Amino acid sequence: MDSLDEFDINIIKELEKDGRMAFSSIAANLKISNTMVHQRINRLMEQGIIGGIKPIIQEKKIGFDWASFTGITLNKDSDSNRIIEELKNIPEITECYYVTGSFTLYIKIVAKNHEHMRKILYEKIDNIPGIAKTDSIIELGCAFKRNIIL
Repeated sequence: MDSLDEFDINIIKELEKDGRMAFSSIAANLKISNTMVHQRINRLMEQGIIGGIKPIIQEKKIGFDWASFTGITLNKDSDSNRIIEELKNIPEITECYYVTGSFTLYIKIVAKNHEHMRKILYEKIDNIPGIAKTDSIIELGCAFKRNIIL
């Protein structure tokens, strides 16, 4: 938080309300110049604090009714970069994390139904050389999801 000041935090809070909000509206709400908002947002994006402004797709609304959180155990952890590149080629995998504990990687998969999920797990993921096993937990719904509160 050292690199964020009160203006940055307030600009981010405005964007949280509506990522499509015009810079001029943010400036008016915060009583600062449009130029300042533009410069601050550019700096936050350059620093990687804001990863981009994009839509949040509600998967269930477009027919992806199933989701799982799947732990992946690798034969050799040193193969993780290659395996991650192969996982990126599976569009139904929406998130991938390095984790500690029983797994090397933890992914989120979205699927249209249980048969689609089975095909992703058994025909796509299990066929990646170097994956020893997967362990999935089916998601029953998201209670909430948010960015860190500043």
